[in-house]
This record gives sequence, C-alpha cells and structure tokens, in this order.
Amino acid sequence: MPLREALQSAIARLTRESVPSPRLNAETLLMFTLNCDRAHLFAHPERELTQEEQSRYEEALTQRAKGVPAQYITGHQEFWGLDLIVSPAVLIPRPETEHLIETILPLARPIKKPIVADVGTGSGAIALALAKELPHAEIHATDVSPAALEIAEANAARLQLEFRTSHAHEADRRIHFHDTDLLRGLPLQAFDFVVSNPPYVGESEQDTVQLEVRKFEPRAAVFAGPTGLEVIENLVPAARAALKSGGYLAMEISETIREGVRALLHDWDDVTVTNDLQGIPRIARARKPL
Repeated sequence: MPLREALQSAIARLTRESVPSPRLNAETLLMFTLNCDRAHLFAHPERELTQEEQSRYEEALTQRAKGVPAQYITGHQEFWGLDLIVSPAVLIPRPETEHLIETILPLARPIKKPIVADVGTGSGAIALALAKELPHAEIHATDVSPAALEIAEANAARLQLEFRTSHAHEADRRIHFHDTDLLRGLPLQAFDFVVSNPPYVGESEQDTVQLEVRKFEPRAAVFAGPTGLEVIENLVPAARAALKSGGYLAMEISETIREGVRALLHDWDDVTVTNDLQGIPRIARARKPL
C-alpha cells in the first residue's frame, strides 16, 4: 500500500472512531511506524509500505482507536524541547506545565548554584527542563513510584543531563533521584526552590477529566482525593520546612482549587497565581518569609 493511501485511510478511520485530531494522530503514528520525520511523509507519498510496516501501523491505529494515548504507543513526548521517554507508569507531560519552568527561571538564574527540589517528578520533565536551563543547579527529584523513577533516570541519562563534568576524570552528580514521599528525608532549609506538578483533581471532578486520562494515565498522579487539595495540603508545610528563608514554592494547580491553595498559602509572602494561555489559573507561586 502506498504511504499516501495508508495515511488517508488512517485519517478516515480515526475520524470514524471520534479520535481527537485524527490527522495529527495518523501522521504521528505513521512516523513512529516508519521511524521517520514529517518531511519524509510529504516527500515520499508514493513509497510502498511493507507488509510488516502495514501490520505495525494497523496495530498502532487499533490501540489509538481504543483510547490509548499516542504518547504511550510511541513511548515519547516532547517537553521544553526535550524528547522524553514516557510509559503508563508516568503522567504524560503537558505544554501547560512548561509555565512552571517559566516561573522558576527568572528567579533562579541570578543565583550562582540554585538548589531545587522537584516533588513527584514522574518522567523527570520538570527536573530535566530546569537542568537544561540551569547548568549550575543542583536538582533533587522525588517520586514514590519506583517505576516512575526508572523512567526519570533513563531520561536523564539519555539527555546527558544527570552529570556535570568539570575535569576529565571528575564528575559531579547534578540530579539526585529520591524514592520518597514529598520531601521526607531531604535536608531542612536547604532548597532555594520547591517545584511540583502534584495530583490536584478531586474525585468529584472525575467526569470532567478526559476518558483516556482516567483510563490510561496513572490515577495516583491525577487524583488527589475528595477535594483535590489533599496532596497540596501536605506539600505546603513540607516545602516550608525544606526551603531556605526567602525560597520559593511553585506548583501547578487548577481553577477548582485556586482559592483553597490561596488559603493554604495565607502566611507566605509574594503569593501569585498565573494563568495559562487559555486564561485558566495554572501556577501558584509563593515565597517563604525571611
């Protein structure tokens, strides 16, 4: 079957199956199947797919039609310009989480060696984006899931962000991975920044969450409890203990819990909530009093 025909057939199938963005999904899965870029798809529409390639493309389309996210099928997701490995063990990194990076960078760049904790690192997206932009930072990434930490460590190694080499035979570990709940066991008053994309969806909001998120992404990374504030209620005092005086906590939130988060941060300084590009409250930032 020619590439053009295979792609057109896939778009039609995903459209019938009500898969969002059917063309994008069909192209993404075909690039994955052929191990090529988008330019190749358009430059070689007459290319004949082998029987094996057709079978693998069919299997990928079948999974997507069942609701499996394309990122779990391909095993990859881009975040802050980084190609990250992802699996059902970790939440798929999303563009709106990049606002966390944008929040921290202007505060961290003036510091000679900022020390950062990324709580609930998952794929390592936040920690690795900060490591990319802050070459002199020391970053601690925590997660209670051993499977998630394996993914994060693999991403750090692939992207060569785990170590900072100063001499030919000398290397400093830049990123420290911890199998710990929140910040337990980490040094007190040691961090300039605590960042997190914690679970913040309430159980009562399940029906508002996309079906494929509910069905395929790790539930513990999405739902916090009845109200959505349960994890953040523990994170705020843990971060206060871990931060230096004047250090910052920044975390992803939703509009549903905005006022609850503000209440939890009532005795912090410089409390701000930043909207994402859709105008939805997305990042809460606060500074530990001096």
